[in-house]
Amino acid sequence: MVFLETGVAALGNMEAIQFHPTAIFPAGILVTEGCRGDGGLLLDVNLHRFMPDYEPEKKELASRDVVSRWMETHIAKGYGVKSRFGEHLWLDIRLLGEHHINTKLREVKEICQYFLGIDPVKELIPVRPAQHYSMGGIRTNHQGQAPSLLGLYSCGEAACWDLHGFNRLGGNSVAETVVAGMIVGEYMADFLTSDESNINISSSLITDFHQKEQNKLTAFHHPDNTENPFEIMHEMQNIMTNNVAIFRNKTQLDEAITQLKALHIRAKKIRVQTKVKGTNPELVAAYRVQKMLKLALCTAYGALQREESRGAHNRADFPLRNDKEWLNRTLATWPSEQDELPTLDYEAIKVETMEMPPNWRGYGAKDRIEHPDTPVRLEEVASIKKAQPITTNNTAQTKDILQKKLMPYKHLLPEIFRGKNARLSDED
Repeated sequence: MVFLETGVAALGNMEAIQFHPTAIFPAGILVTEGCRGDGGLLLDVNLHRFMPDYEPEKKELASRDVVSRWMETHIAKGYGVKSRFGEHLWLDIRLLGEHHINTKLREVKEICQYFLGIDPVKELIPVRPAQHYSMGGIRTNHQGQAPSLLGLYSCGEAACWDLHGFNRLGGNSVAETVVAGMIVGEYMADFLTSDESNINISSSLITDFHQKEQNKLTAFHHPDNTENPFEIMHEMQNIMTNNVAIFRNKTQLDEAITQLKALHIRAKKIRVQTKVKGTNPELVAAYRVQKMLKLALCTAYGALQREESRGAHNRADFPLRNDKEWLNRTLATWPSEQDELPTLDYEAIKVETMEMPPNWRGYGAKDRIEHPDTPVRLEEVASIKKAQPITTNNTAQTKDILQKKLMPYKHLLPEIFRGKNARLSDED
């Protein structure tokens, strides 16, 4: 949030937000996809297993965005279970048996007991999709550094490092933690020990920034201010939930942006009643919500401009993935405090350098608008693989040669990690 306000650092792909299919309802706490992976079923109000109706092949094992969309579609058709908190569906893991649940899914059982007061060995689990993960974040290069702000490094969910694209696969957060932590951590350490990190900053610049932030905090106690930070935050959450969620369209996104802009103006008149020193949740909420509104506007405005459906970003009015016009990264900046909306730019993705050019990903709809360079690159990849077939002899060496021809990457790694990976299956 702070780095957006520099007006220099860019946020990438902020409209790419993943929804997890099975958050317990109404608490919103996630239960692992292992429930469905182990054989758990999704049921509707009639106890009908509905996922095979929509995804005959993958069923409950379709990707998160696909399952989430079909769950919401099924509820919209009138098959949701009504409760005083709203509608939901059922997750049934009773068929897995008590021993399996107590040993393999013990955490799920404890969540259900502590937060719902139910025993999933004997009872159905109420679930509904919930916002889970942001594929967007601070746009970084392969080193994890923001190209436009020297010394700013980011990794994990806070970064747009391109590990996930527009849709994170289950388990890849762990992969990102391990891989990004290793690579970015090494590059960060290299930077800190290099001459490049010797940045001279005047004390007056630090003093000016401190005073600017102090003035913001002091303004929260102005007697003419009337807005409540918690109410503004709650309104923002409702706007995003109602208009910028799993299904998006121009009408809803326009409405969301109009309402968020109005909230952004109101947030400048927030009044903090508590002046006590020390822990002050009201002051924290007031300070954060102004920045959160900017992030919300980056998400909503980016979603409005991206007139296609890609990964977790679904436009009901533009249902096709459009590689021809939208195979790019969204870059959002906020150059001036007076701006009502972020400035959006787009960073093209080079199909001709891809090892796996954009194609059908094995799930969801196969319809798409193809990038003009894709057929050419697909032929090139096929030709390279044909000329360099992988055999049982010297498999590792052949794979290494093939990788260099398809998409060399070792030069992008810290030198310490450029050695050959050891695999038990490799003989040489």
